[in-house]
Parts: sequence; structure tokens; C-alpha cells
Amino acid sequence: MKKIVVAVTGASGSIYAQRLLQQLAHFQDVEVGVVLSANAADVWETELDSPMDLPFPIYERNDFRAPFASGSAKYEHMVIIPCSMGTMGRIAAGASTDLIGRAADVMLKERRQLICVLRDSPYNLIHIENMRTLAYAGAVVMPASPSFYSRPKDIGEVVDTITHRVLDLMGLDAGGFRWGG
Repeated sequence: MKKIVVAVTGASGSIYAQRLLQQLAHFQDVEVGVVLSANAADVWETELDSPMDLPFPIYERNDFRAPFASGSAKYEHMVIIPCSMGTMGRIAAGASTDLIGRAADVMLKERRQLICVLRDSPYNLIHIENMRTLAYAGAVVMPASPSFYSRPKDIGEVVDTITHRVLDLMGLDAGGFRWGG
């Protein structure tokens, strides 16, 4: 059983989180906990024109009793999708002021996988330095830059070029496009 934390921030790109959570719901060997930033639900509703209806437990952002707030719970992966530059900066600075920051800190200190799917652009030097810091600390820094090898036909297929890569990084095969396949 893979234990996965999915954090959703208020950065634009809620569709990435929606698709990833939909895809994770199809795997029977995963346990998923979800945490939202203060603005995540508002951005989700604005961008997707629908309320969050998730098949996984959602933990309050100040719930430091959530299982993934401790390394002893043995969550293996954390994906922050979309990851705002503010969230990335707080994690890079070691400022775990909410459950997202605390869970990310746990992943890094336990040498487990932290995937930050960055959505904002362009980058300034502070962003680049924060990406560098997180990469040195062991995080996977993954800008939401879709590929077009598969010739996606709609926005869902474009989004899947990112979410399938996230699933691949966690060792889950969603059956997406494979180069040369």
C-alpha cells in the first residue's frame, strides 16, 4: 500500500490536482490524504466551476495531528500540485507554518519523495534559488510544462502529460504516452 499526500495550493492550475486525484482514485493499492492551502478551494471553484468532491480524506491546513505530519506514519510520497511560489519559498526556508509545510518538511527530513509541480511563470532569481535549494534537499522540482509528443487532442490530454509523469515518479503506471512505444 503506497501512502501519498496530495497538497493543493492556490496557484492557478487546479485542473492538475483534479486530474491527479481522479487518476489516483483508480489505484486500489494507494492511501491518499489531501490538504489544501487557504486559497485552494476558491481557486478550484473559480477555475473548474465546480466544488471539490474528492474520494479521499481532506485534512485542515492547521491539523498538525494529521498522520502525515509525522515521519512515523510512513507516507512515502508527497505531491504539491499546483505548487505556488509562496509555498515553495516557505518550504525552501524551512518555515512549516501549516500542514503543507510540515508534511513537506517531514518528507525531506525522512528522505522520502517530495514532488513540487510548479505552475507560476516566469521565474525570478528568488524562485530559481528556492528551486535549487529544494533540489539539493532531495525534492523533485517539476514545472507544469506539458509535452506534445502524444499530440493531445484536448485540455484533459494536455494535463495528463503532467499528471502521468507525476504518477510515474511515484511508481504508478497510468498507461500514458511512452516515447518510442
